[in-house]
Amino acid sequence: MEAGNAQRPGSPSFGPGFLTTPNGWPYLLAPFIPIAIALKLLDASAGLIFFSAALGVIPTAALMGRATEEVAAQSGPGIGGLLNVTFGNAPELIIALFALEKGLHEVVKASIIGSILGNILLVMGAAMLAGGLVGGRKVQRFDRTAANVQSLMLILAVAALVMPAIFELVEGQGLPGVNQERVSFDSTVEHLSIAVAIVLIITYAAGLVFSLKTHRELFNPHSDDEDGEDDDIWGWSMRTSVIALALAGVAVGVMSEILVGSIEETSHSIGLSEFFIGVIVVAIVGNAAEHWVAVLVAVKDKMDLSVNIAIGSSAQVAMFVAPVLVLLSFVVGPGPMPLVFNGFEVAAIFLAVLVANQVTNEGESTWFEGVQLLALYVILGLTFYFA
Repeated sequence: MEAGNAQRPGSPSFGPGFLTTPNGWPYLLAPFIPIAIALKLLDASAGLIFFSAALGVIPTAALMGRATEEVAAQSGPGIGGLLNVTFGNAPELIIALFALEKGLHEVVKASIIGSILGNILLVMGAAMLAGGLVGGRKVQRFDRTAANVQSLMLILAVAALVMPAIFELVEGQGLPGVNQERVSFDSTVEHLSIAVAIVLIITYAAGLVFSLKTHRELFNPHSDDEDGEDDDIWGWSMRTSVIALALAGVAVGVMSEILVGSIEETSHSIGLSEFFIGVIVVAIVGNAAEHWVAVLVAVKDKMDLSVNIAIGSSAQVAMFVAPVLVLLSFVVGPGPMPLVFNGFEVAAIFLAVLVANQVTNEGESTWFEGVQLLALYVILGLTFYFA
């Protein structure tokens, strides 16, 4: 693709009708960015500030994802793939960093679990349901080998993530309760968490080599497009893409700071636990645009790409985002954050990855499988609400 300002044939643009297209809806929420800032300056109620900031995160995250894809499209397949996987979870990483700085460790851990659950249950379930019913297809097929590789990688990553919690359960003080902000853990579990984080990051790097170099053909769902059009590229110049990426990063940072700053007071004022806010609300808003893309491409019968987004994003959270946050917690915030999840989080994540592995094992999906994934997500959400 050539760098330039001209739009490619068939590519969407920011015309008058753009906001009414499937790709344009996140930007309808852009007015909530100044609204959230104004409410913060006016010292409005925490609930209003929180929900305005949550809605404001969505368009900024969407712009960051779009700008990343535009930069990646002009950087070649190797660097482009690296940019996509590196910045793919940037919004939720930024939100988590602000929460770490404020010492909201349980919110951060809840958002990590919520991101994984949201991708493999909510997103993949909605994609299978929409692809089957809206797309009018009895069965949709995807590459079983690629899906199994990512599912196995996710299972192994989750197993590693919960080992410090199991160690704490057996050898330490036991798992923390819901909404119990454990101030300190034994140094042994902190050291174990660091070691696990390093191993996961090394494994993640090896996975990048596997997916971007040695076995790239397994993870290239766009190769099946025969019409010569790419609905996901808008033809921005490199300069425009970099500027948009920088502006989106600043906007995500501002919205994240406002969002995190209002979590505690919002939790008390509306009667929702910080745990529920972290595992459901924060986890969804940081990935809303990416979630929508997975559903949209499923309707277009591009299930390879949809499954890749859902499972790949979950694996990225488990193998990159979570370990990075653990390591950063030793220099950011009041104290280190070991990988010690509560009992609900441990049970939910194991159930979710086992179900996801079973659903993707055959390389095909139906709308009813989507219903079952969504049902499990709702059940877990209800459990978290009453916890």
